[in-house]
Amino acid sequence: MVTVPDFDGRTAFITGTTRGIGKQIALSLAEAGCNIVSTGKTTEEGGELPGTIHQTAHECEERGVDAHAVRLNLRDEENVQAAVEEAIDVFGEIDIVINNASAIQLASVDEMPADRFDLMTDVNVRGTYLTSRAFIPHLREIGGGHILTNAPPITKDRSPGSAAYSWSKLGMTFVTLSLASELASDGIAANTLWPVTAIDTRATRYFGMGTEDDWRSPDIVADAVLEILARDPDQFTGNALYDEEVLRASGVEDFSQYNLTDGDPVPLSAQMFDQNYER
Repeated sequence: MVTVPDFDGRTAFITGTTRGIGKQIALSLAEAGCNIVSTGKTTEEGGELPGTIHQTAHECEERGVDAHAVRLNLRDEENVQAAVEEAIDVFGEIDIVINNASAIQLASVDEMPADRFDLMTDVNVRGTYLTSRAFIPHLREIGGGHILTNAPPITKDRSPGSAAYSWSKLGMTFVTLSLASELASDGIAANTLWPVTAIDTRATRYFGMGTEDDWRSPDIVADAVLEILARDPDQFTGNALYDEEVLRASGVEDFSQYNLTDGDPVPLSAQMFDQNYER
């Protein structure tokens, strides 16, 4: 089991916390004592999908921390800047920025409409760029912190059948690792994290990415996030990481606690971006 670090007094701004991986990251950080800024576009119950940013904030508060919900449209630069300023105004200091939110659609170039390409580029690449950039002055002012992005290592130059989505996810990595070099002297770490297996989320189920035998719960990503954010940002930056390698380094040997069924899920998520990936 992962040892839960003490994040008392720290505050995280997380994009896309209404459900799935983003929500579990928020709850796990709250369990560790971290205050949470819960962000996303869903503010009211009753839509097609469950969850709101306010519900996630409430569940974080039930874990004994302070939380604040901010509506965030990653495609709107002014809204991103306003959300960052509101979060800083509420908490005074935010030292963790997690770029989790992503849009996804898997299709060939021929079948992918231009507006869907624009959506994934705007939310994934540009959203990561805008959010990270908006926090740079604040992170410099407080003397450092962490930027962590939910994106894969860059290992390929093509992705037939999912070019638009893959480009957008690799763009998130490119922006983040570039920031690692640009901000190293400021004590601001910038790393990426990607799951080895598919994770049980709405997108995984909707796009039929395997079955429950192939999936793990979002807890594995959240536990890996805790491990990364517990490290010294001056010393640990510029890394494109997999969840399994992070957790193995922390002493985890048995990953069955994260599986949905018995057995060992295949590395579908890693192989989506690296067809030669093997454990």
